[in-house]
Amino acid sequence: MYKKDTEELLAEIKNDADMEKFLSKNRKEFKKPLHEYLSQIVEEKGLNKKDIVKNSNLNPNYVYHILSGERTNPSRPKLIAIAMAMNLNFDEIQYLLRYVGFSPLYPRNPWDTIVISAVNKGLSVLETDNLLDKLGETVLLGNVKKIYMDNKEENAQFINKL
Repeated sequence: MYKKDTEELLAEIKNDADMEKFLSKNRKEFKKPLHEYLSQIVEEKGLNKKDIVKNSNLNPNYVYHILSGERTNPSRPKLIAIAMAMNLNFDEIQYLLRYVGFSPLYPRNPWDTIVISAVNKGLSVLETDNLLDKLGETVLLGNVKKIYMDNKEENAQFINKL
């Protein structure tokens, strides 16, 4: 993804007096906004946004706004739900979490351990939520699941428009 490692960039920053020149020269080395990074994954993996929205089990408008960049700050659990809906593997989810500034999944944290296991077993978002709930942990979808379930018909119409 990047041509230069972090140490190279740090060395250049220290030695470059002209910050404008540095920024211009290294533009491709900087992180993209979340929606652009997710779009890159969608394109690389040949994914369908409609399927991502559906499989995330989140409110379709919410997911659409994340994917389009209209909303830029999903919570960690919701980002994990979107990543799972994209069928990202454990390493890809870890990278995505770090990319946006969240802590990666940590095996010494019970909630994270359950999610790691679910990802490695290829469980869906709903299956993961059922497992989390069964084991007494907070679900990925939180109150959004209830809202989504209460508005299934309306949400199905929205998904079909995508």
